[in-house]
Amino acid sequence: MEVFQGGKTQQAYQMPKLPKRTWRLIVIGIAAVIVIWIGSTTFYTVQEQEQAAILTFGKYTATQEKSGLHFKLPSPIQRVVKVPANLTQKLHIGYREDSGGKVTPVESEALMITGDENIVSADAVIEWKVANIRDYLYNIDDPEQFLRNSASAAIRSVMGATKLDYAITEGKTVIQTDVKKKLEEIQDKYGTGIQIIDLKFQDIEPPEGQVQTAFKEVTNAREEKNTKINQAQKYVNDRLPKARGEAQALIEQAEAQKKSRILNAQGDVAQFNAVYNEYAKNPEVTADRLVLETLEQILPNAKVIVTDGSGDTVNYLPLDSFLKNSGAKATTSSGTATQPNAAQGGAGQ
Repeated sequence: MEVFQGGKTQQAYQMPKLPKRTWRLIVIGIAAVIVIWIGSTTFYTVQEQEQAAILTFGKYTATQEKSGLHFKLPSPIQRVVKVPANLTQKLHIGYREDSGGKVTPVESEALMITGDENIVSADAVIEWKVANIRDYLYNIDDPEQFLRNSASAAIRSVMGATKLDYAITEGKTVIQTDVKKKLEEIQDKYGTGIQIIDLKFQDIEPPEGQVQTAFKEVTNAREEKNTKINQAQKYVNDRLPKARGEAQALIEQAEAQKKSRILNAQGDVAQFNAVYNEYAKNPEVTADRLVLETLEQILPNAKVIVTDGSGDTVNYLPLDSFLKNSGAKATTSSGTATQPNAAQGGAGQ
């Protein structure tokens, strides 16, 4: 094709004509690219520890909490932002720990002033997770840095109202609880979407040097004191029940002895009254019987001779032999006819 320009004739560029089949292949290729691009921006995958925020034209519209393959409108209509919301994460305050376990102190975060104007070094670890993806993505610019700054502020606020001696001894648990509560209040106030699971102090101690050595000695002395107190309390808990048991046993023994003596006394009174009643009926017989019973108790092996006391000749009646023979008669079956005769003969003699 020729073009006349400036009095000269120039040859113009003309695109070569392509066959219809070639144009068809080009169109199919472009359509395939478009389909692949749409497919790649339409389907997305959510892992177990993740949740996905769905953005429609840049505005948050929904949250996908289920793991697996999901569908969305192609980009740029909808976009997906994935967040490890189901994963518990850790944040270190006062030190950093790499993947190999190496610890590097960060004194700018660890050192702070206590309520009695002493310097203390406090290292803490915070466990947290994302509770609300929308707040986490849009209410704060850098969530991790915000959490670090708010944790440092909460720790310094509590430490600034606590004495050093209490902080490095028995106050660690109370301080942890107060810091966690204040940190949760900060997250709620600013709507960060962050949930504080736990906060633990690794170390609360004075800075290294002579001050730290002196406080360690104080701490050791206090621990030894508490140990002695616990041992003494253990001894009290061991001895006191035993002493109470022994006292109760003595009381019960005294009570039993008291009851025994009362019963014995009541028995003696009843026996005396019975004897007295018999004595009132026949004083002489009862008096003689009491004398004889007393003699039996005083002289159990003495031989008893009965006499009327008249005359100079003693009339002998062998009662002991008679009693023996009577006893033998009662216990044996042989000689029952002759033994009474013998006794009678002896009595006649």
